[in-house]
This record gives sequence, C-alpha cells and structure tokens, in this order.
Amino acid sequence: MDVQVRGGGPERPFLGAASLFGTEYDLQRPVQVEVRDDPDERTRVGHTDDRHRLIISRQAATSAMARELALHEFAHMYRHERSHPSHVQSTDEVLFLALAGRSVERRKVTHCYQIANHVKDIYADDLWLDLAPGEKLVRFFESTLAIAVSDRPAERQPTWTRRTPASDPDITAVNAAFALAQAERHDLIDRDHRLYDLAHAAAEDAPDVSLNTFKHRFLSLEPDPDDSGFRKALVDLTREYVLEERRAAD
Repeated sequence: MDVQVRGGGPERPFLGAASLFGTEYDLQRPVQVEVRDDPDERTRVGHTDDRHRLIISRQAATSAMARELALHEFAHMYRHERSHPSHVQSTDEVLFLALAGRSVERRKVTHCYQIANHVKDIYADDLWLDLAPGEKLVRFFESTLAIAVSDRPAERQPTWTRRTPASDPDITAVNAAFALAQAERHDLIDRDHRLYDLAHAAAEDAPDVSLNTFKHRFLSLEPDPDDSGFRKALVDLTREYVLEERRAAD
C-alpha cells in the first residue's frame, strides 16, 4: 500500500495501519492523507480514478483511535475499489424505492442517510476487525452512546422536540442497535457489558423504535450480498425506520 501523509500530522498511525491492513488486503490506488486543524471534520474520504483521499482532523489524527480510524477508512476504500454493493448503491435510489408516495419528516429522511452509513460501516468493519482488537471501538460506542443518552430532558413530554439528529431519541435508539450489532457480530463484549444498559436506556426514550428489530437487521446483513439483495435489505431497513412509528400509532 502506498500511503502519503500531508499537513504536518503524525505518520505512524497511518503507516502502521497500512502495514497491518496490507497483510490481508491491498489497495490498488495510493492513499493521500491530509491532516487538518478543523476539529469538526473527524474524517472524510474521497475517491478519484488515480487515488484515495483521506481528510482527518488533527485532533483525530493524534487521538488514541488514530490507527483504528485509519484501518476503518482503508476498509471503506477497499470496499469502494471492489464495487461492494454497500459502497456503490445510491442511497437516494433506496429512499425513492422505499418512500415513494409517502410524506416523511425531514429529520426522518436525514436519519435514513445515517442508517445507510451505518450499513457501510458494518461492511468496512467486517474487514479490519479481523486484523486488530476491537476494544477501542467498543469504548468509542460506549462513550458516544452515554453522551447521547444523557442528552435528554428530565421528563419525557410528547411536545418536546430535539434540535439535532445526533440527540434525537429515535436515531439514538437505532445507533444503539448498530453498536450492539457490531459488538455481537464480532464477539467484542460479554452479555453483562455496560453497552447493553446504555442501549436499553436509549430504547426506553424511543418507544416507537424497536431496538431488537434493528439490531437483528444489522446483524443479519449478508457478508457478500449481490446488488439486488443488498438493495432490498437497505429498502427494508429504511421502511422499518420510517414506517414503524406509524404502525405503533395504529
């Protein structure tokens, strides 16, 4: 693997990740890593015909998760090069197929894009979690879920509205299901792990979202789906999220 680091950031986590990733997988195109000072843009990946481009914040590049973040992004690049359905399927097309003719809240549509990104992450993590320990990923899930769960009103009232997708209880419950699915998919946690308690708390705040249903859907994603099978799985996930609240109300 050809990896070049620019922007005055540390090279070690990226070169170390490349060396580890290269023991099992090889990227056909070189990788250009750009370390930037913007702390709000943790990582972003772009692809051209002649290279992959990873933009990462200096804060992320110097964090304890730097190597794992690099492995994760290299895995996305690998999936993209191999035209894995999860990385070439248009999310806009899926939303059209799943929601045509339906009126959907803007926040729900935004959440559907986040769910599609979760699916991409599952297929990326399927690669690198076979190469490196997943303890840091579990701690990351635990930390982010704890923050999201704590960011809720003292009393649940039907008139209360979240201002950002990240703190919305519905997508927080789906995020919890994703975290549990990843942890179980790769045997990263025991049944008494705190992540289960946090996920249960998230589910309590979102009674119209089934934590177990979404966990099962994430867990049951086939490792090597064909284009049609993957499209159907993502359409089903989208409909499950958008329409579940209506079914609960009925």
